[in-house]
Amino acid sequence: MAGGVGSRFWPMSTTTKPKQFIDVLGVGRSLLQLTFDRFKGICDPENVWVVTNKGYYEIVKQQLPEIPEHNILCEPCRRNTAPCIAYVSWRIKAKDRNANIVVTPSDHIVTDGEEFRRVIRQCLQFTGETDAIVTLGMKPSRPETGYGYIQADLSSSSPRNKEIFRVDSFKEKPDLETAQKYIRNKSYFWNAGIFIWSVSTIVNAFRVYQPALNDVFEGMADIYGTSQEQEVIDKRFPECESISVDYAIMEKAEEIFVCPADFGWSDLGTWGSLLVQTKKDIYGNGVIGDNVALFDTHNCIVHTLGKKKVVVQGLDGYIVAEEDDRLLICRLTDEQRIKQFSGEG
Repeated sequence: MAGGVGSRFWPMSTTTKPKQFIDVLGVGRSLLQLTFDRFKGICDPENVWVVTNKGYYEIVKQQLPEIPEHNILCEPCRRNTAPCIAYVSWRIKAKDRNANIVVTPSDHIVTDGEEFRRVIRQCLQFTGETDAIVTLGMKPSRPETGYGYIQADLSSSSPRNKEIFRVDSFKEKPDLETAQKYIRNKSYFWNAGIFIWSVSTIVNAFRVYQPALNDVFEGMADIYGTSQEQEVIDKRFPECESISVDYAIMEKAEEIFVCPADFGWSDLGTWGSLLVQTKKDIYGNGVIGDNVALFDTHNCIVHTLGKKKVVVQGLDGYIVAEEDDRLLICRLTDEQRIKQFSGEG
């Protein structure tokens, strides 16, 4: 899923080039490309599908030349994750009725790729043998208020896989007090928004729990893979209710399981979360860029990939980021106001 339009990492990300298309980590690969990379060995490039906004088609094609162009599906408007997932599910079903699917956001990071692939493989085996829906639950490392949570029934694992458990409930983003309670209870996990299921299972779930969405995409069965597909999608997609897959399917379906995992996941929703994920010096600074000098500076995130020499002195708890003709110097505690500062969004 690569249709987000957020600019939370301004000045690097903008509404015309949002987070998933930029090199947030300074490794020479965008978050979209890193997402593609970690599925190597799990599925071939011709089985990778990207659902994005029509305005991002060219940049997806440029960044992922390995995948077929017709595997880039374009939404004419934003309708949240359920219509996005429904579209690609029916499209894959038209090609392979026996497909097994992993759905993942394109703008998250994973630091332990081998463990990620191990977890994904075992979940694919599980969903290939059952009618189950599996979501990944990240083992929490702190009382995070920015994530939703999954409560698992850890009293007994699935007979087919000892690492997979039934979901008791999904929890909204909590306040700090509630998040602290969750982290003391070993049955709560961060909801990473990564789902595994067979195409028949998810299509049937839409039929049962979201008949209106089902009617839209089932009604287009004859045009998938044809020259008329984009024209018809442009017409019918706006009819879809804007609803997340969590509300549409996950909180309603019965055969819902969670696989607790720990592979260094973050959704990188803020500059602060990037600082958490970045290797820090003895003063708590995270630096992305090769031409940076820090003096009397603490707890800052500095992101400057250009050729300019950057010298920072006397800051504590700041963001310093530069991209092209845009420069940001902002307190980490004020980063929620970046859109207001920048005029983006």
